[in-house]
Amino acid sequence: MTATGIRRLILTRHAKSAWDDPALDDHDRPLNDRGRRSARLLGDWLASRGYDPEEVLCSPARRTQETWERVASAVFETRPVLRMEPALYQADPDRMLDVLRSATMHTVMMIGHNPAIAGFAEMLPARLPLDPDFRRYPTAATLVVDFTADSWADVQRGQGDVRDFVRMDGR
Repeated sequence: MTATGIRRLILTRHAKSAWDDPALDDHDRPLNDRGRRSARLLGDWLASRGYDPEEVLCSPARRTQETWERVASAVFETRPVLRMEPALYQADPDRMLDVLRSATMHTVMMIGHNPAIAGFAEMLPARLPLDPDFRRYPTAATLVVDFTADSWADVQRGQGDVRDFVRMDGR
């Protein structure tokens, strides 16, 4: 739970997806075994640190939904409101910011795709994490960033305070 006037974003790239069916539409690709393990580990990591989302903004692609389902299997204090956001599929960083500004709860998790999520993650904090993989934003990578703002509509680029950045590989 965050303090009044503080907004927390948990920004997650979907876990590793399967590429073994070339006839499958990109939107319909599921997670592979590694991705399922990574998403569950991510849920455990978030819960162990008290990063409990109150609202989840999720791309409707199958791999993002499956990522959330695995993350949600962790024991959080509360169950968040889940919003499928079609605009997050094939979004650019500015569109992702627009979607975030529509959020209503203090702690929001957003689950999306690269390359947009890497660009979005880069534009949020005042200081970027030192992790060498941050700019690449690999699958199941997650940034936790706080903003001093009374609403998400007030959030601006370069004003976030990084709390954590983690990569889950599920191996």
